[in-house]
Amino acid sequence: MAHRPKRTFRQRRADSSDSDSTQEPFAEPGAPREHADLGPAEEGLPSGGGRAEAAELPRRAWGRGRGRVWASSRHAARAAPRLDRGSDVPESRAVDLSTDEEDGTHRSSESKDDQSSSSNSSSSLEEEFTSLVNIPDAAFIQAAYRKRELARAQEDYISLDVKHAFTISGMRKNTEYPESEPDDHENIIPFTLKLQTLRQKMAEETARNEETSEDSEEDKKYQDIWEQQQMRKAVKITKGRDIDLSHSSESQTVKKFDASISFPPVNLEIIKKQLNTRLTLLQDTHRSHLREYEKYIQDVKSSKSTIQNLENSSNQVLNFKFYKSMKVYVDNLIDCLNKKIINIQEIESAMHALLVKQAMIFMKRRQDELKHESAYLQQLSRKAEMSTNRSLAIDEKTQWILEEIESRRARRRQARVLSGNCTHQEGTSSDDELSSDMIDFQKSQGDILQDHKKIFEDVHDDFCNIQNILLKFQQWREKFPDSYYEAFISLCIPKLLNPLIRFQLIDWNPLKFDSIGLKQMPWFTSIEEFIDSSMEDSKKEDSSDKKILSTVISKTIIPRLTDFVEFIWDPLSTSQTTNLITQSRMILEEHSTCENEVISKGKQDLLKPIVSRMKKAIDDDVFIPLYPESAVENRMSPHSKFQERQFWSGLKLFRNILLWNELLPEDTLQELGLGKLLNRYLIIALLNAIPGPDVVKKCNQIAACLPEKWFQNSAMRTSFPQLENFIQFLLQSARKLSTSEIRDEVKEIILILVKIKALNQAESFIEEYHLDHLKSVIKEV
Repeated sequence: MAHRPKRTFRQRRADSSDSDSTQEPFAEPGAPREHADLGPAEEGLPSGGGRAEAAELPRRAWGRGRGRVWASSRHAARAAPRLDRGSDVPESRAVDLSTDEEDGTHRSSESKDDQSSSSNSSSSLEEEFTSLVNIPDAAFIQAAYRKRELARAQEDYISLDVKHAFTISGMRKNTEYPESEPDDHENIIPFTLKLQTLRQKMAEETARNEETSEDSEEDKKYQDIWEQQQMRKAVKITKGRDIDLSHSSESQTVKKFDASISFPPVNLEIIKKQLNTRLTLLQDTHRSHLREYEKYIQDVKSSKSTIQNLENSSNQVLNFKFYKSMKVYVDNLIDCLNKKIINIQEIESAMHALLVKQAMIFMKRRQDELKHESAYLQQLSRKAEMSTNRSLAIDEKTQWILEEIESRRARRRQARVLSGNCTHQEGTSSDDELSSDMIDFQKSQGDILQDHKKIFEDVHDDFCNIQNILLKFQQWREKFPDSYYEAFISLCIPKLLNPLIRFQLIDWNPLKFDSIGLKQMPWFTSIEEFIDSSMEDSKKEDSSDKKILSTVISKTIIPRLTDFVEFIWDPLSTSQTTNLITQSRMILEEHSTCENEVISKGKQDLLKPIVSRMKKAIDDDVFIPLYPESAVENRMSPHSKFQERQFWSGLKLFRNILLWNELLPEDTLQELGLGKLLNRYLIIALLNAIPGPDVVKKCNQIAACLPEKWFQNSAMRTSFPQLENFIQFLLQSARKLSTSEIRDEVKEIILILVKIKALNQAESFIEEYHLDHLKSVIKEV
């Protein structure tokens, strides 16, 4: 038995009648159904465009029912090429109308003889097709269409005895309007079958099923008649095969069940097995989902528990919020200070320039007055005649300066008389009275201070008030001390406070008597409170916050104070020197609480310009002229008065220098005060003076300026080497006075020698001049 190819049958709807099973067309797999649908009058037509038109005719004749027979087979496939080669029709698929091959059951029982006879009949059929190939014109096609319409109206069958069958490639279904058909050269002749996807086939099958469900019973009856006619035609052509139509109908019924060959076989066991498999998969999926759900529930519970534990125990959320707020606050503070520091520097520079200008005015005036007065006295000593206009002009200018100097001195004398100070010496007062320049100075200073107040007008107190800023960091230190100290906040605070402290110091003048002290300033008290709270809260004995104040002083206050020392301070002014010493002593005392390299460097940065400025004052401002004895004999002479004023001015500087004895090293002060000023200027002036009570008084003032700390050693019998000249002058003066009538001053000189620890010299002098009544003075020491 020959192996038959598989057939694919289109399924009918479940609600179709029994006659539907006989009407179901079948075709070779993969072949389009509309190309295999042929009527009885089309058996000899080629598979061109006319086949499509011929396939439409039975459908129009019998309504919307399906009147097609799918009868392609391997024989038809082999016959098609031969048919194409024997005709001029374009290549298409030849149709084999034999229904023998459609019956799978009957075909399976055929013998090899049947196969050979079938091959012979196919050969004869091919010759018949070749002789019948003819392409009709449009009029013939229209006549065939009208004939079918007439047969439909008479409810008659369409005769299969048609000698001229035809197919026209590309003919449209709507043939009622042949004049609108395209020309033959415009027809697209398909040479290969267009493959269809599974989705397209399913959509086509669904559309056909829906179309079939709408058929009426009458259409189904006509469909059955059509299929029976097709079957008779197939039996007539295939000779030697007598096939019962009823048996063919049963075969088709079987084929209906075989239509699912392309799908898995369907029965209760398979369905049950598939359902069980599906159920098992769903159960497994459900169990996996349950496990995931339980896991998620546990994760949710664990997360809630963790959140609750964190909220109740460590308050991590609050901690994070605090750190975030601190970061935002510090960023904003830095941005604010970066913008304001420019204005602070401008105001600070303007104020500093104004004070420097004022100091330079006083210094230049003093030097100019000293130069003109000295020149005037020299002219008087020479008794030179003023003969030229130029000399006269200079004399007039000098005369005006001298009158201005004398007027200021007169005002100062009157002020001292009113105050009851009668012991004042000429030359020891500060010549810094107000003048017309001072009015301009005060006006400029007022304008600067007005601009100073406007710098932080638009800033919140949290960003410009030092106490509020330190309170923020104090909260951090109290809540999270570990992170506070690990962040080295004690090193950052001085840098943050630097612009604000400089802002408060713009109006601060450490040289003025009424200037506020550093300890009374708001920033100083705020930092002290912050440090004190750190001492209480910190568990560490060596808390780094202790160094905040010292660092602020070293980085901010000392540079500010150094500028005053270098450019504004007048060492000849006792009031300025006293105020400066007070501020410097406080600064250095604060440094002594915490010694380190930075603070030591800051201390040196302050003391070095002080020493330098005093050296400059000794070189530039000390001038004690030496006049002939005849010029200074009269104490009311201008030469004597000028010499006295200059001596007391130098003695005033000597006293101001020695006021630094607790701040500057002793060797530095001895070099400046004793070596340069006393031995170089004051002793020379004393040697040129007439011995007497005035000289002893001056020596007493010099000894009174010497720090007592230098002579506290009880074993000390010889004074400092720098005082040797002064001691010799005292002994010389004592010898002169002892031979004269003025002997009371000798005791004063012995007391000066005892005070400065020149005990050996004093004893020798007493023994030399037999002053036994003065030995008790030495014993008391």
